[in-house]
Amino acid sequence: MSNLEMPVRYIKGVGPGREKILNSMGIFTVFDLLNYFPRDYEDRSKVTPIINIVSGHKVLAAVKYTGRYKVLRPRNGLSITKLYVTDDTGYATLAYFNQDYIIKNFIAGNYYLIYGDAELSFGEIQIKNPDVEPIRKDINHYLCIYPVYSLTKNITQKVMRGIIKEAFLYLDEIYEMLPQELLSKFKLIDVKTAYKNIHYPDSMENLERAKRRLAFQELFEVMLYLNILKLKRETIKKGILFSPCDEDEFVKLLPFKLTNAQIKAWSDIKQDMESERPMNRLLQGDVGSGKTVVAAMAVYKAVKNNYQAAFMVPTEILAEQHYSTLTRLLAGQGIKVGLLISSLSAKEKNNILDKIAKGEIDVVVGTHALIQDNVIYKNLGLVITDEQHRFGVRQRSMLEQKGDNIDVLVMTATPIPRSLALIIYGDLDISIIDELPPGRKPVRTYLVDKGMREQVFNFIETHLKNGEQCYVVAPLIEESDKLDAASAEKIYKELSGKFTGFNVGILHGKMSKEEKDYMMRQFKENKIHVLVSTTVIEVGVDVPNATVIVIENSERFGLAQLHQLRGRIGRGDKESYCFLILGNNNSEVKDRLKILTQTNDGFKIAEHDLKLRGPGDFLGFKQHGMPAFKVASTYLDNDILEDVFKAVRYFIETYGLDTLTATKMVRIIEDKWGFNEEDIALN
Repeated sequence: MSNLEMPVRYIKGVGPGREKILNSMGIFTVFDLLNYFPRDYEDRSKVTPIINIVSGHKVLAAVKYTGRYKVLRPRNGLSITKLYVTDDTGYATLAYFNQDYIIKNFIAGNYYLIYGDAELSFGEIQIKNPDVEPIRKDINHYLCIYPVYSLTKNITQKVMRGIIKEAFLYLDEIYEMLPQELLSKFKLIDVKTAYKNIHYPDSMENLERAKRRLAFQELFEVMLYLNILKLKRETIKKGILFSPCDEDEFVKLLPFKLTNAQIKAWSDIKQDMESERPMNRLLQGDVGSGKTVVAAMAVYKAVKNNYQAAFMVPTEILAEQHYSTLTRLLAGQGIKVGLLISSLSAKEKNNILDKIAKGEIDVVVGTHALIQDNVIYKNLGLVITDEQHRFGVRQRSMLEQKGDNIDVLVMTATPIPRSLALIIYGDLDISIIDELPPGRKPVRTYLVDKGMREQVFNFIETHLKNGEQCYVVAPLIEESDKLDAASAEKIYKELSGKFTGFNVGILHGKMSKEEKDYMMRQFKENKIHVLVSTTVIEVGVDVPNATVIVIENSERFGLAQLHQLRGRIGRGDKESYCFLILGNNNSEVKDRLKILTQTNDGFKIAEHDLKLRGPGDFLGFKQHGMPAFKVASTYLDNDILEDVFKAVRYFIETYGLDTLTATKMVRIIEDKWGFNEEDIALN
């Protein structure tokens, strides 16, 4: 066992009690301790003379205690102890609240280094509850940038700093993951210097260098691992070599012209399908960007090569929609489309299953029913999954196993910034449709104070009388004593009474699958005019007649989620309107949501959302099996990612996949991140 694997109890200053505290913070070994990075820093590298202290700023000052003090008791239970200090330029007071004992820590005539918040109070500079250090050595000994750690009770910053400094004894044992040529090529400091400077930087510039180096390494390790898995898969498995066919003839029969983004995405997919390696491609595009048409072209190519295709979606109503769309797009090509969903009768199911097994159905659209044991494909060559994050990891794998090294196309309408997509889907090739078809009218979006709700619902009534439909989204299903937010049930009752002459429906997560599908079908068929819902409509069906969406307590939703909800309207040729009703309309909330009123571009919104929230929980980041980055979270910019990708390519080209160096690297990465090769590959 290396010293880095030693339990923290062997570090000087850590006894049994502190070991329990550190364990509760997720720190068990010396390595854990060194990787417990500061959440912030205090720049105590420069002393400010009292005369230059600015109110409202943190300050470091070297002062002499005059021996004078006051204890004030302005009201019951509160005491303020004021100590008078001086330097060559003036006088100041140190103010401590409810700490009468603090006087014992000061000796008249002695010098102290103080650090705290300064303010001007009744004409004098006052420093509140400052940290104090007696000056016993040359003052330069004390000047540095101090780390600030996230702590739990019974442990102080001073104790934590001391323990981590003791762990520096073992810095030399930290393994240097990056070859020297990469350090030189990308101007990175070595790993030991990076660890030292992320805890105790000797300048803000060196802190940035340390952060960049460790962020680079985190991204490098994850991307290298995913790329090695991907290349191994491609090396081991030979896919289906689809022959060229007359896709251009198919495109000519479409009742619309493809966008440049669709043409580019299809070019990527076509190239994959005509290569010997199995296609593993993510097709990412905003709501309404035309992903299904591109998927239909892939289906066409597979069928013309005498293979079947399977198209799996998360809900029955969505399966019916895709079935209808594919039937319309492929009808003139002699391609037979089937629908396999749980609600079919036993006779209908058996008929479909028989036709799939005999190859009489070319493409089957369905839910998880497609992966049941009794579904046998004659010659499956292509699997497409839509909104794949709605499936379990192994559900998609089970569908893929219905064929032999089949091509896989994963689709999502959830906009993810390219930087994040390259990490989440690092083992997939990525195509992005970032262009909407011409003629699509952008949804007009407005931020509305809750005092304007009545006017919004009057606006809805006007559109209902014109034969249009509306969604109203609430953050809660039922009323809550703990949360001040609108509930779907309360709004349903309110609107049922308001919109007399119109049918109001309700949809939420506690309803059975059958109830949800029935309600959505009623809405799609315009038998329900106002649908009150929770976020279960986020991935939903096309209802071109729905032109208004109202989202109550919109501040409770993420930007990307609001954009997805907004995507439920604007599906037809009518003007559409989104009202974001604010339960809390402070300036910070308005600033966050304003981006939605400025653009309908999901990728721009996602980039903005990523900057605000970081990638930790961005769109279920952790659900993809990806790690929680410690440093890289704030470094997901294109510059560093571009360098990381270059470094990964260089490493693989230099060391290969099966060398001892690459094998050792993979094992170290698996141990460090807790990766499971099978699960990552399935994702």
